[in-house]
Amino acid sequence: MRLTTTVRSARRVPIIQVVKVAIATVAAWLICLVLLPGQLPIFATIAALLVVQPSVNQSFGKAVERSLGVIVGVLVAYGVGLVFGQQSWIVLAAIVVAIFVGWALKLTPGSANQVPISAMLVLSIGAATPNYAFDRIIETVIGALIGVIVNVAIVPPVLLAPAHQAVTRLADEIAATLDRLAETLSTPRTNAQLEEMLLTARLLRPMQAKADAALTQGEESLRLNPRRSRVRDLIEADRALFVRLGPLVTRALGMTRALHDHYDVSLLDEPAVGGIASELGRAAHDLRLLAKETERAAGRSGRRGDAREGDEPPATTAELPALTAPLSIGPPRSTHWILIGSLMEDLRRVREEIVGD
Repeated sequence: MRLTTTVRSARRVPIIQVVKVAIATVAAWLICLVLLPGQLPIFATIAALLVVQPSVNQSFGKAVERSLGVIVGVLVAYGVGLVFGQQSWIVLAAIVVAIFVGWALKLTPGSANQVPISAMLVLSIGAATPNYAFDRIIETVIGALIGVIVNVAIVPPVLLAPAHQAVTRLADEIAATLDRLAETLSTPRTNAQLEEMLLTARLLRPMQAKADAALTQGEESLRLNPRRSRVRDLIEADRALFVRLGPLVTRALGMTRALHDHYDVSLLDEPAVGGIASELGRAAHDLRLLAKETERAAGRSGRRGDAREGDEPPATTAELPALTAPLSIGPPRSTHWILIGSLMEDLRRVREEIVGD
């Protein structure tokens, strides 16, 4: 592992987020210089810097966390100084006491770390400055409020695009898994190809977990967000599609595992297998169509390109549901009846999930 991987991110933070951080820190500095002259507004600047987060909800939480840590730290420093005076060793004692106070109060790591830092600064810097402790509390609250206000006022962030991409990729990969099953039932496969099919299908679980995490982040980004009413339908549509994809992941993995474990070339000679393969291909087609319909229902397609909202292009043949006919399953010619029955039952449930029955 290269050293740079520990200090560099895979992608840059959006430039608008960087601009908002800069605006918040400058505003906090200037406002506190006017309201609290005499000391450099370090606490306000740090608070504003930390409070501008990827979501409004996170900004509010960070503001509370930062303010609470400073208040508790200042109170600890004031109490220790009042009891023991201003000896040099009191600073170290206050730091130790502040650490245990944060632990006793079950504060979050951000607040717990801020408590000893604030106590140390108050005792070491503000010992000779009247009202230093009280001013630092006010200064921190001002900086935190400015950070929240800037994050809300300037393009409040919403994390909908990563969630939509993750859900769409999951749907595409499930469809690809169904296509691979159809191909395996249509063309002879080697053991290496069967193993590759199984390993690829197992990637569905990590993709499912990633999509769930992205949706959770997207939903969190809408809390306390003034843009929520305009974009709430988008994340709700993605969440609804994700819920429908859950059983499909289980079915696709089960079918892949069963075919991997019980496959042999004579399976392709069974009369019912060709029909099953055809239905798997139709299911994959309709699953991709379901993802597109969900996108249109949420209003995304009308916002892309030069098309006006509500103007839908005429559907092509590839965008219509793949019509199906009932399968006639006769007695298998060999010992594959368990596998064929299992595939048929899983295929029935897959189609139920796709069509919503």
